[in-house]
Amino acid sequence: MKQLPVSLPAAHAPARTPRDMRLVATGMLIVMALLFLAARSTVHLHPAIGFVQAFAEAAMVGGLADWFAVTALFRHPLGLPIPHTAIIPRNKDRIGDTLALFLRDNFLTPAVVARRMQRLDVAAAAGRFLASPAGGDGRLREGASRLVADMLEALDQERLGGMVKGAIAQRLRGMNVAPLIGQAIEAAMRDGRHAPVMDGIIHWADRTLEANDHLIRQMVHDRAGKILRWTGLDENLSNAIIDGLRRLLAEMAADPQHSLRLKAEESMAKLASDLQFDPAMQERVARIRDEIVDNPAMQRWIDGLWEQARSGLLRAVRDPGKAMAGRLGEALQQLGTTLQEDSRLRLLINRFVRRAAVGATAAYGDSIVTLVSETVRGWDAGTVTSRLESAVGRDLQYIRINGTLVGGLVGLAIHTVDTLF
Repeated sequence: MKQLPVSLPAAHAPARTPRDMRLVATGMLIVMALLFLAARSTVHLHPAIGFVQAFAEAAMVGGLADWFAVTALFRHPLGLPIPHTAIIPRNKDRIGDTLALFLRDNFLTPAVVARRMQRLDVAAAAGRFLASPAGGDGRLREGASRLVADMLEALDQERLGGMVKGAIAQRLRGMNVAPLIGQAIEAAMRDGRHAPVMDGIIHWADRTLEANDHLIRQMVHDRAGKILRWTGLDENLSNAIIDGLRRLLAEMAADPQHSLRLKAEESMAKLASDLQFDPAMQERVARIRDEIVDNPAMQRWIDGLWEQARSGLLRAVRDPGKAMAGRLGEALQQLGTTLQEDSRLRLLINRFVRRAAVGATAAYGDSIVTLVSETVRGWDAGTVTSRLESAVGRDLQYIRINGTLVGGLVGLAIHTVDTLF
């Protein structure tokens, strides 16, 4: 059986743009003007042409009036600086302030947010989403993933990355690392984990001495007197120093209770105590920490850390199926099931989300309002005009079309009344 072609519904037809509607409205105005001229020149031929003339004349007047009114919102008609025209560009700052106040009074107040959040069951929605990630919420998940990915790619990466890297650096600078290092050293010594480290240091010193004994011999030779060099005693002295150091290192490696090892352990214990309780030592460590954070190599490492995190997040949101797979996906699904079954947990989560939203509104609502106002103030007049015209310009052109038609009908009615009476 041959399948009939299926036509697309009218809803899928591309919507007319503001430019298209402007051309239609202007075209109607031109047609009315031409119709008026044609009717005026031929009105003597038949009385019915008078009705056409009246319709075209009134339609032309109505279309011109509405063209002037619509154009005056966005710019000066014909470029003429007529008073009370170009209303939006001249009042963009006041528009931004009014919009900001509207947001603050109707959306960004704790009372409004609290009322709205009371009607939302965020925990149940999250539970359904996590429990069946491949079910009916697939489109929601994919849409949310695309939205997050588009937002990440649309944001100013230099500015966002600078904020993130600045936050990481600030967090590192805010860490008091000295007590942490002291506690780690103290715990290592208490459990005996420092002994392999000390053995490694001793073996490293022995290998270093063996590889650089010629430097000791050269130093003794240079500092010895002429008599010692002439008799060759400088060489004997060098051998004695090197052999003594090697025996000392061998004894330290063989005897855990060697006096020098015990002295080193005492120094390590004192260092651990100073790191935890000595303000001067903590300040010295803090200076070293800041120097490390400010080091270009450290900054490059932080840059790489941010880029890896951003790339990983983009990969996850672009492929939510993989992000919800494996053990992580199983854990999230289990969490979703728990959220759906445990009403007390849902109540606690919803209460927390509500308080967080209300708190964020109270803390940052004014900042958001200020951001909106300052953003609009920062736009140039052309940007404001183009954005508003793109948003509502299509409907405004319908005003011109309707004005042309209504004006024509009113003119036709008046001419009819004049004719009859």
